[in-house]
Amino acid sequence: MKFGKEFAAQLIPEWQQAYVDYSCLKSILQEIQNARKRSGAVTRKQPVHRNFSGLTNRSNRVATSEELENQDIMVSEMIGDDGFERYETSIMRVAEAGREPELVFFKTLDLEFDKVNHFYKSKVEEMVKEAMVLNKQMDALIAFRIKVDQPSSSWICSETVSVDVNALDTTEHRLADVMGIIVSNHGDSTRGNMPEALSVLERIRLNKDQETPLSRIRNVLKLSSHEELKFTRENLKKIEERLKDVFIKFYRKLRHLNNYSFLNTLAISKIMKKYDKIASRNAAKTYMETVDKSYLTICDEIRKLMVRVESIFVEYFASSNRSKAMNLLRPKVKKEKHRTTLFVGCSVSLVIALALLIHARNIMGLFGFVVLHMIMYASNIYFWKRYRVNYPFIFGFKEGTELGYRHVLLLSFGLNTLALAAVIMNLDMEMDPNTNDYKTITELLPLFIVGLVILITICPFNIFYRSSRFFFIMVVFRCIAAPLYKINLPDFFLADQFTSQVQALRSLEFYICYYGWGDFRLRQNTCRSSHVYSTFYFIVAVIPYWSRFLQCVRRLIEEKDSTEGYNALKYFLTIVAVCLRTAYSLNRGNSWRNAAWFFSALATFYGTYWDIVFDWGLLHKSSKSWLRGKLLVPHKSVYYVAMVVNVVLRLAWLQTVLDFNIPFLHREIMVALLAILEIIRRGIWNFFRLENEHLNNVGKFRAFKSVPLPFNFDEE
Repeated sequence: MKFGKEFAAQLIPEWQQAYVDYSCLKSILQEIQNARKRSGAVTRKQPVHRNFSGLTNRSNRVATSEELENQDIMVSEMIGDDGFERYETSIMRVAEAGREPELVFFKTLDLEFDKVNHFYKSKVEEMVKEAMVLNKQMDALIAFRIKVDQPSSSWICSETVSVDVNALDTTEHRLADVMGIIVSNHGDSTRGNMPEALSVLERIRLNKDQETPLSRIRNVLKLSSHEELKFTRENLKKIEERLKDVFIKFYRKLRHLNNYSFLNTLAISKIMKKYDKIASRNAAKTYMETVDKSYLTICDEIRKLMVRVESIFVEYFASSNRSKAMNLLRPKVKKEKHRTTLFVGCSVSLVIALALLIHARNIMGLFGFVVLHMIMYASNIYFWKRYRVNYPFIFGFKEGTELGYRHVLLLSFGLNTLALAAVIMNLDMEMDPNTNDYKTITELLPLFIVGLVILITICPFNIFYRSSRFFFIMVVFRCIAAPLYKINLPDFFLADQFTSQVQALRSLEFYICYYGWGDFRLRQNTCRSSHVYSTFYFIVAVIPYWSRFLQCVRRLIEEKDSTEGYNALKYFLTIVAVCLRTAYSLNRGNSWRNAAWFFSALATFYGTYWDIVFDWGLLHKSSKSWLRGKLLVPHKSVYYVAMVVNVVLRLAWLQTVLDFNIPFLHREIMVALLAILEIIRRGIWNFFRLENEHLNNVGKFRAFKSVPLPFNFDEE
């Protein structure tokens, strides 16, 4: 693999703008080469047998006067108006051939080097500040441990600590700015003077790890949010788990910074070697000597912090087991072993087969919708990876636990196989001639599959991607209790997925009716005639949109952003449109039809505009192409096609009101096809929505999420 591709593959996507622009420098070198070819300049070949530079760092010896005179370039260091050092390169002997491109090359290289140097220095300073704060966190943890291990020891502090259950909300931003890590070992010093070590507990409060519905209700009712915390091993375990997570995240930052320094230094070295080869000069050595003396290379704060973190993590959080500690600090990347072609082919073929049988057994439609959505999500993951969208960071997955597209295809293949087998077995049965009754066991197969899927989802054992399953359950619960939790991207992203699965939710309602009240032994569907079923037919369709509406209202109240108010209006209009369409499908009439048509059209055009402009960030007037300034997909036509497809698939829902009938298709089949088109539209929406979110993170250099600390120190 060429270095340019390797460099692009290893850089942190959110910091992409802070790296050396290697491709730009290569393009300038190409201009230099073309200029020299046009002028007929001869490129000097590098000697085959060059001196070995050694495995250690370059020598810092002072160059002689003769060597200085023979140098091709001279790099000067100066202090800018902002107080940062800057570098300026002067070419000592410039040939007419390629003169202008060479000047542009070094001017660009100096600017890129200054940018990298300043960015690295600012990040190192942030890490040092975080180190100072986590030092205090470790002091508090050690004191807490002493109090738990020796509760009867005499000390000067009070016996309990006041806990503010809402402290996380009030101190989150402050803690996020000053997180850090211990820089000195206090393990031995605290044992000698226990009262002094325990005195830190007088100045701390314990932050709740996350907001709960109870804490939110207390905050709304303005009730007291302080509780008494006893020094128990259960609380100590919770604190240790939270600090362990903070250490892991902090160590990950240090690794990223260390890799940032190495990659940029290597990129500058590579580009200078290319310059020497093209321009027939020996400038690389001189420039790299300057790089070796810069802050980017000589600063060893990150390396020292990494060594110290490893030592402390081994001692305090891994029971002195270094192997266990390093597995947590440096988790191994999962290797996807499944054959992509096999699972894609099997999944698609099974979806087609299942779709052909849905019309015969309406009860199996649920599985078809879910499997199709899983395949669309797998394709999303594939393209996110291809275009370097950092979806694990955006969704907040734990490092090393995110599912790849092959894993999702494997799950969809398994579910599809179970569903198709149930359909075939369900159809292959005979009526008992004596009782005119169907075999109960075969009719219960779909219910057994639903129960099996639910049991696997909530299974507490570490099988079938437990981390991903529990993450999914947690987000689903937060969607249900939308107004009682702070809304994050995974919450409203999953709620949006449910808005495209209304027919699947109605299938669940049908399961309850069919197996709970219907005579499933006779395979009779009497649900349609039930008023209770018709009522819940409305409610089930509204639940996903109502959840998104509440999420928008919560964000509007918290963030004071009027955009969330307009977004809430979009979902409110959709709720009205869905209710009117449902009413029209159950009770035919011109009044219902006109109302449903008006609100459906209004909600459709409103939602389409919101998708393209706000969710995807397209149609910017400032852009010449009416897209946006930065695009991950190199072909602009993809964005135009996606916008057109989104509009067409949005308008497809109007068919339920316009009554555009196709003679050879049953109405239920038409509804199922429209549901399939909506799932496909949602899959397209997913890619561009996360692309826009990723580019927002890139613009703000947001590569890490803030991690709440367990202890909050009172202001002195």
